[in-house]
Amino acid sequence: MKQFGIVLMMLVSVCATASDFPPLETVGKLDLNRYLGKWYEVAAIPQSFQKGCVASTANYSLRDDGKIDVLNECRLDSLDGKLKSAHGKAWVVNPEDTSKLKVQFFWPFSGAYWVIELGENYEYAVIGHPNRKYLWILSRTPQVDQQLIDGVFERLKDKAYDVSRIKLTLQPSAQASE
Repeated sequence: MKQFGIVLMMLVSVCATASDFPPLETVGKLDLNRYLGKWYEVAAIPQSFQKGCVASTANYSLRDDGKIDVLNECRLDSLDGKLKSAHGKAWVVNPEDTSKLKVQFFWPFSGAYWVIELGENYEYAVIGHPNRKYLWILSRTPQVDQQLIDGVFERLKDKAYDVSRIKLTLQPSAQASE
């Protein structure tokens, strides 16, 4: 029952304020095949459903029905903490803008998963939501250059995000993850 309450609170907050902001632009065309695979969360706006998470990753794979399997994992409280995982699915909302997806972890609830920035070689991605309460910065590697993070933060300010809410995610060093 507690999970249902959390999901309901998420949906109310997701729907409540999206119109208070200018339209959030996405990258438009997303090559889903290039996007699939493992991503490391390098920063995010903290969410209650990720409380205590470090070393967070997302793994995306194509399903037979054309949708995307989502496996989110993290370690609780430390890099060698207990593994926590969540399974879900995602799908493209509009074939004209393949960077706007819906993601669902609990039926019947789903949320917007919009790719609002993407590295030229799909080496990093920024995932946002029109209400600006949700944000994840993902990378193909557990560590990224500080210059990249600084640039993303500057561009997020222009997209009406409160960057003071974004926190870096503890990840293993590049050597430890190999």
